[in-house]
Amino acid sequence: MRILVTGGAGFIGSRLCLRLSREGHEVTVLDCLSRQVHGVNPAETSPLYRSVRDLVRMEVGSVGDEQAVDRVLEGQEAIVHLAAETGTGQSMYEIKRYIDVNIGGTGLILDRLARGGHSVRRFVVASSRAIYGEGRYRSRVLGVVYPGPRREEDMRAGRFDPLCPATGEPMEPLPTDEDSKIHPSSVYGITKQNQEQLVLTVCPSVGIDAVALRYQNVYGPGQSLRNPYTGILSIFSTRIKNGNPLNIFEDGRETRDFVHVDDVVEATFASVFSEAARNQVVGVGSGCPTDVMTVARTLVDCYQVEVPIQVTGTYRLGDIRHNFADLTKARRVLGFEPRVAFSAGIRDFARWVDTQPVPSDAYEKSLAELKSRGLYK
Repeated sequence: MRILVTGGAGFIGSRLCLRLSREGHEVTVLDCLSRQVHGVNPAETSPLYRSVRDLVRMEVGSVGDEQAVDRVLEGQEAIVHLAAETGTGQSMYEIKRYIDVNIGGTGLILDRLARGGHSVRRFVVASSRAIYGEGRYRSRVLGVVYPGPRREEDMRAGRFDPLCPATGEPMEPLPTDEDSKIHPSSVYGITKQNQEQLVLTVCPSVGIDAVALRYQNVYGPGQSLRNPYTGILSIFSTRIKNGNPLNIFEDGRETRDFVHVDDVVEATFASVFSEAARNQVVGVGSGCPTDVMTVARTLVDCYQVEVPIQVTGTYRLGDIRHNFADLTKARRVLGFEPRVAFSAGIRDFARWVDTQPVPSDAYEKSLAELKSRGLYK
């Protein structure tokens, strides 16, 4: 097939392009080569870009550029739309940029497809667990509950778990399935919700099969070590390599579903071809929650660099406490089964980091930006 991958020089996209190319598919990439991810001179500073540039038809440009989009759409049979601005914290103050790229770029592609005269039959869009906001919980008296954003007075008092509205007690986190309530708590989450709604509404109306993949926290070799706004493993690794202390938000017991990039690539590859995934939303994760303190301690052990691990009780507005995937549907419609356990994947990631130049640590600057806007407490 002839397949367009937007964001195809990025962390997930570059590996997907290699996977598609190995299977004999003709791949076109549209990527703006963002400096935040690829550095100032991608030909020298971005191994991800270098890994695909000679294997694909490469168009350097934004998904918001009409001429670039028109050029890359010609002749395509499938689209995997990965290009996006990512990071919940940054999205809360770079609002226009996130909306322009994530919603505007998606809208432009769909606008072109709605005009007809193309050969696209399948459109896969990368959505996110961020659309759920907080995950799914069980209350002792109310049953299943979907809590809204946590109250700032509770967070200030060190009560970080979502509390039952009836009893005020902490609740039990449950796996989040595709039918769970959608109530994003960040601008990033809102843009991802809009992306998948646009794709799932427009594509079937013009004869294109659509799939929305709600990724959990993707990690692995190749993840940007420069970007201080997204990717906790990368952020912690950069801090450790620079000998800086690890700042643990809240009490360190907040959890995330960390899914290895190789597993995400396999799920995304399957979604391009699966008939059962047609016009479906599918959650993609490991199905296992891991708390932030475990991540910090494991990375310190991997690098054998002793840095202070500081549990600060600080918090970011828009952050969630727990969310991990229910994989029932992914197994059914994609045949997806995660193969990389976090205990092995984090060591695989750390071995890769050990081969990389130590990047400068911009984490404190990112926190200062959040604090100056009242988003970091």
